[in-house]
Amino acid sequence: MTTADNGTQQRCKAALLASHLKEALEIKGDDVLPMKSRVYCRLAPLCKHQAMMKTVSSGNCTLSVPAKNSYRMVVLGASKVGKSSIVSRFLTGRFEDQYTPTIEDFHRKVYNIRGDMYQLDILDTSGNHPFPAMRRLSILTGDVFILVFSLDNRESFDEVKRIQKQILEVKSCLKNKTKETADLPMVICGNKNDHSEIYRKVRSEEAEKLVSSDENCAYFEISAKKNTNVDEMFYVLFSMAKLPHEMSPALHRKISVQYGDAFHQKSFRMRRVKEMDAYGMVSPFARRPSVNSDLKYIKSKVLREGQAREREKCTIQ
Repeated sequence: MTTADNGTQQRCKAALLASHLKEALEIKGDDVLPMKSRVYCRLAPLCKHQAMMKTVSSGNCTLSVPAKNSYRMVVLGASKVGKSSIVSRFLTGRFEDQYTPTIEDFHRKVYNIRGDMYQLDILDTSGNHPFPAMRRLSILTGDVFILVFSLDNRESFDEVKRIQKQILEVKSCLKNKTKETADLPMVICGNKNDHSEIYRKVRSEEAEKLVSSDENCAYFEISAKKNTNVDEMFYVLFSMAKLPHEMSPALHRKISVQYGDAFHQKSFRMRRVKEMDAYGMVSPFARRPSVNSDLKYIKSKVLREGQAREREKCTIQ
């Protein structure tokens, strides 16, 4: 293939991706976006050379994480169903009794698992979603999803059904696949199973129907308050996503940011690592990436997936 042909192919890929992004992010009806967020309308062409490493700063510690080991978990659901409580259990192991409405919270956790660095960004979304286009962008950037409803709230279950449908539509559009082949790791959580059965508004059989036809989707009834089935839920989610199961909160040692430099000390990296050696650190100063950064993140993910498929085609059987 000539250089000109290569250039034409890259331009075609860029045009196709731009088309998918515009369709997935298209503002409809009463969607309202801040002016700065409309940068998605000016999509830059795909870069041939993507950054292979990401740097993560935690206090005085700067960590380098391979781009292929960087993932985002998006938590969605109606208001007051316990999304932030689940995230708190994941990050700190604690439960907060006081309810604070979430606009949108962004967290980051960095792991050293058997000598390899991983980064997991956690996006805790608003249950009100005042900007539908921003919700679509959040879905586009997600690699794994947690959909939460309250077992004592029928409307929150109906909202999860709508969100699940939207995720499949948006992601299949970007990946140029059908909804049935979108291949998205997702768990649906019925929270507050510590409440009495007399308050239950959603039967288990109804929720299980949402996941029965998809091997990459699972259903759990949990209690963020009592920490019931929370660790098991994360373990299954990461297993479906083919991520190290040590990313689950119960399967790694938690270290604070003042010990973050140990992640890159030679003695830490070079010593004999046992099979279960895994460390996790929550970054205290994580900030939500800009819309432009999110778009670059999406494009780099799509490019890497395309390159992986090309390598599979070239593999000699």
